[in-house]
Amino acid sequence: MKLHSTFAEHRFAKPALALAITAGLLGGCSSGSSSSALDNGPTSPAAAKAATPIQHVVVIFQENVSFDHYFGTYPNAANPTGEPVFTAASNTPVVNNLQTPLDVTNSFAALRVPSLLTSNPTTLNTGNGVNAINPFRLDRSQVVIADQDHDYQAEQMGFNGGAMDLFPASLGAGNSAAPQVLTPPLNTNGLTMGYFDGNTVTALWNYAQHYALNDNSFGTTFGPSAPGAINLISGQTNGVIATNLSASQVSNYAAGDGYYGELSNDGAGGINLAGDAQPLNDACMTRDAAQLSGKNVGDLLNAANVSWGFFQGGFDLTVTNPNGTTGCKRSTTSAITGVTKSDYIPHHQPFQYYASTQNLKHARPSSVSAIGRTLQADGKTPDPANHQYDIHDFFDAVSAGNYPAVSFLKAPGYQDGHAGYSDPIDEQAFITQVVNFLQQQPDWSNTLVVIAYDDSDGFYDHQASPILNPSANTTAAAAFSSNGLTAPGVADMLNGPGVCKTNGPGSVQGTPTVLSGATGKTSAQGRCGYGPRLPLLVISPYAKVNYVDHTLTDQTSILRFIEDNWLSGQRIAGSYDAIAGTLNNMLNLGGTPSTSKLILDPTTGQATTGTTSKNAVIAAASKTL
Repeated sequence: MKLHSTFAEHRFAKPALALAITAGLLGGCSSGSSSSALDNGPTSPAAAKAATPIQHVVVIFQENVSFDHYFGTYPNAANPTGEPVFTAASNTPVVNNLQTPLDVTNSFAALRVPSLLTSNPTTLNTGNGVNAINPFRLDRSQVVIADQDHDYQAEQMGFNGGAMDLFPASLGAGNSAAPQVLTPPLNTNGLTMGYFDGNTVTALWNYAQHYALNDNSFGTTFGPSAPGAINLISGQTNGVIATNLSASQVSNYAAGDGYYGELSNDGAGGINLAGDAQPLNDACMTRDAAQLSGKNVGDLLNAANVSWGFFQGGFDLTVTNPNGTTGCKRSTTSAITGVTKSDYIPHHQPFQYYASTQNLKHARPSSVSAIGRTLQADGKTPDPANHQYDIHDFFDAVSAGNYPAVSFLKAPGYQDGHAGYSDPIDEQAFITQVVNFLQQQPDWSNTLVVIAYDDSDGFYDHQASPILNPSANTTAAAAFSSNGLTAPGVADMLNGPGVCKTNGPGSVQGTPTVLSGATGKTSAQGRCGYGPRLPLLVISPYAKVNYVDHTLTDQTSILRFIEDNWLSGQRIAGSYDAIAGTLNNMLNLGGTPSTSKLILDPTTGQATTGTTSKNAVIAAASKTL
């Protein structure tokens, strides 16, 4: 199978900006990179200095994967003939997964339970009907699979109070049309029990071998992509201040299409975003949408004069793709799946929900040297991009020596890993080409790459999450109105109607803390967490090698690292960052950074043989003209 070049989608008609790489970079806004200083330029407030040797954080934020869906049998792969071989190091630590479940309440000791692969609790719950099946392996020919239900309420029902045994009944969705495989169990609700191993997600398993993996990391709350993305940057989804609903959207939601609506009442007169409403008034907005109040990490970084950006495939509306699509219609057809998907997906762009950090018209940066900066080269005029860019802008900026301190990367749709339109092999191509590119940069020695996910997609995971922010939200209290119309809200259901309190004694970690809303003054119901367990990896010269971390973390642990490294531990009102676990246990920040590099083949995910020149790696990643 031949992969599309990862960034070919934006290189058919490269915008003039990418060719206008200037030698000078903005002064006084140093990202911490020795290559991004300017001898002359306007005077700006001094940038906050990093508290650790990490001068650059790059967050690769992917879509819709539970931990067991990708790491359920790590480090043991089936290795059938014809698939990329994965063989683990003999000293690989034990991981809490389907093969070796561990007791999170007892120092991660081995659990003496029947095999989760052959005697799964799901098979004993009659509520699953004919879909009460054991987990099963998906191979590389089965990467085109249906999107599961992963709404706030449905996920809680699948968890069933911590029994973790109602995934097929509550979350499962089978393949329904070609090119998906239409034979059982792939075309039944039992598909939620499928998992990939190191013969398909080979790169991620290789990164885990050479760097650090956390097997105790969770979504900040239950729910789908938009809340996950927003939690990454602000740690809370409270404070909806504007929405747009239409009669058709309300009727669609009432008819059972959970894609519409999904707001929840916080019990104090405010509203949370619990579903995938798009950013209000984004140029590419096509349906229900919302705007949030409160602060996000971009506000904090701006105040500290730290360079940053969110880089998402398809955001540049001036580009024409090889298939002739442009503007909001830019799309790419995967060579793996044959599925055509929009490059830019509005509800995956969290900074667009906030007035202070949005770029609703997708305005282009004034220059490559302005990428990551608040002001243009004159030191006075706000840059029109307002820190929101296309993925190609990241490669253009870093290649020009302008490496932001904090970068959030979002793949174009077909490479983001989201079941239903993306797949693990296209996803692997994106991730490996980013990491390969970064390892060839002069500042790789002080870079931290974090690979994280927005939600679980509803795929099965055996580990119940600790509920550190309980909630009691009823259907009646959760109803919301807009434009004179009323749609049902989303209710808690983990422990019965209107209750999200505990996943049982086998999940207990940390101390439950009722968090406030965006105002920081009153508690906010309707954002129960933690949610499902998700993969979390760090890649860095400072990462511990072949290390499995059991530290309790969530999406806001990434936010906390940024806050601690550049912002003196500043926290955001109402945010989960106040209780987030640390990433530091995956790192050796007091040691000498490793000089070894791991260049992986984007197609197979295996280490490349022979030598690969710096120019070849950079060309493969960025396709620079």
